[in-house]
Parts: sequence; structure tokens; C-alpha cells
Amino acid sequence: MSHVFEASHKVGDIVAAFPKAMDIFMKHNIDFCCGGNRPLSQALREQNIDEDKIIDELNKLYDKYREKLNDEIDMKNAPYDELIDYIIRTHHAYLYQQLPILKELVSKILEVHGEHHGQVLSKVHKLFHSLKADLEQHLEKEERDLFPYIRKYQHNPTQENLDKALSLINEIENEHTSAGDILKELRHVTEQYKTPPDACTTFDMTYRKLEEMEADLFKHIHLENNIMFPRLRAEKITH
Repeated sequence: MSHVFEASHKVGDIVAAFPKAMDIFMKHNIDFCCGGNRPLSQALREQNIDEDKIIDELNKLYDKYREKLNDEIDMKNAPYDELIDYIIRTHHAYLYQQLPILKELVSKILEVHGEHHGQVLSKVHKLFHSLKADLEQHLEKEERDLFPYIRKYQHNPTQENLDKALSLINEIENEHTSAGDILKELRHVTEQYKTPPDACTTFDMTYRKLEEMEADLFKHIHLENNIMFPRLRAEKITH
């Protein structure tokens, strides 16, 4: 077995090099997007997870998929406009479609199951609506401001155009952190999206969709925080 990944490596760097690592980190609730700048050892200590077990799991998975690895890390080297188009087409489009659906579902289960599970579902309702409002503004800001600046820099690579893009990155990252905090709180109040024994099909579907949204957002944030933004910042150093 190869030994490519070590506990001293940063979580985000591992996922940037090997996107399939997201599957392992999601399974163990390890934050690889907003918390991607930490060494894996620190993230594992916080979760009280055996370090050797995860390192072994990561390296075995890498061995299994290494023949496909070149295809999977194209995002690290793709032109900025291709990366942006992918984010909009895949992750923004997903949220535009799913947020209204989830709004109806979250309200529905509070209405139907509020009598017996009101404390939890009221929190879920409040957290989701806060996240939805934040995300809608965030997507607009990326598409209206950040992404056009990055595209402009790609096609006219002046320091001025780069600075305009970089000036927004900290703000965008702070919004990512806020979204990540809400997602963590949602996972906490739902006890890892565990539905009660009396849950109906709609209840189950709502929790599954919330969990699916969490996974998609983590991948979305990872592409920006750990791949696109570091590339732009590195260009500021060498430009």
C-alpha cells in the first residue's frame, strides 16, 4: 500500500489532491471546507477519531482509485472560467433548485410533527431559513461580483484586475464559514439527521435532503476555499 497521506497534512490539501477523500471525511464528520486549513491530526483529535485508522483508510482508497486520479484532479489545473462554469452549473444550480423545495419540506414537517418534535423542528426551521437567506445573497454576490472579476483577470491578467478579485475573497470565505457553522448546528440539533421512530416519509425525505445539501455545499466550498482562492493568492505573490 502506498503511503501518500500523513496526519500532518492539511485537510483541505488532502481533498485538493485526492477528491475521493471527501467521502471519508463526510463519513466521519470531518470539516474539509471551512476547516480545511488545519492538519488532519488536529481535526481527528477534535472528533476523537483514531489517527492510524483514518490514514490507513485514506491511503487504501487512494490505491484503489489512483488510476482515475488524474481525471479527478483536473479542477486543480483547470482555467478559472472552466472552474467557475462548473461551480455555477453544478453547485449553484443545485441550490437554486433545492432551496425552495427544502423550504416547503422544512415548514411541512414542523406543521405536521411540531406537536411531538417541536423543539427540534423549530430549531431546524430557523436554522434552515437563516442558511437559505445567507446562501441566496452569497450566490448572487459570487455571480455578480467575484466571478466576473476572476474572469476579467484571467483574460486580462493585470495586477489591478487581480486585486479586485482578491479584495472579495476574504468576505466570501467568511460567508463560507458562517454557512459551515449553520450546517454543523443543523447536524447537531438533528443528532446526525436521525429521524424519530414516528417519522413519516416526508420527515425522512427532508432530513435526507438536508444532508444531501450539506454534502453538496461542502464540495462547493472546497472548490473555492481550497483550490480556486489559493491559486489566486499565489498569483499575487508571483505576479
